[in-house]
Amino acid sequence: MRDLRPILLVEDSLQDAELTIAALARCQLLNPVIHVRDGEEALDYLRSTGRYSGLHHGGPVVVLLDLKLPKLTGLEVLAEIRRDETLRHTPVVMLTASRQDRDLVKSYEVGVNAFVVKPLDFDEFLSAVQELGMFWGMTNQPPPPFVPAA
Repeated sequence: MRDLRPILLVEDSLQDAELTIAALARCQLLNPVIHVRDGEEALDYLRSTGRYSGLHHGGPVVVLLDLKLPKLTGLEVLAEIRRDETLRHTPVVMLTASRQDRDLVKSYEVGVNAFVVKPLDFDEFLSAVQELGMFWGMTNQPPPPFVPAA
């Protein structure tokens, strides 16, 4: 049976989030999309803390992470994910408007799995997000949920 863990979308722009969710819906993925608006909320969701305390979701199938976020930047969130034993294997795609080489290089240095620049053209944006959704939601085999050693 297909792993139906959620896709975590970390995006502070409500318009970009709505477009991304609509594009993912066109793929007819069964994975739910969880949208959070800042870096702290992303880590709370991933760690099942704060308002997500007690939530047992098995971790997302992929995190779609914006680079420029309030509270903690995308790079800070990525660094926290890679430092955390329970999260370090979580696939993370930087989905950003940044076209700066330094952001690309730093993202890979910190451990991002893919870096995708949001196209400015609406149809190209939809296409890019649909391709991401299909690959990470259906094609890619995600790591199993972390289970601590007894």
